[in-house]
Amino acid sequence: MPLGDKIRELRKAKGMTLEQLAAQTESSKGYIWELENRNTRKPSGEKLLKIAEALGVTAEFLLDDDKNSPDDTVLKSAFFRKFEKLKAGDQERIMKIVEGWAEDKK
Repeated sequence: MPLGDKIRELRKAKGMTLEQLAAQTESSKGYIWELENRNTRKPSGEKLLKIAEALGVTAEFLLDDDKNSPDDTVLKSAFFRKFEKLKAGDQERIMKIVEGWAEDKK
């Protein structure tokens, strides 16, 4: 599946408008529209990472024409990239929550 089709499908699945995705990725609505509808536009690596983050996937997934939907590995990778950008205190709180859930399962 081409890059533009993936961006459109993921954006719509998240209930995002072109404007919302553009705002989250510091892009214009027209730029996002062109990515979705014209195969001539190729985003920079930085822009691709912003789009992937906003859509909850990895840039690698977006560029892989053989994958049509993100698998568990892609979704976990995207989550951990977002986790790594959190402040240390926020990361610690999340880790305590996860540890608490693990304790409840014993």
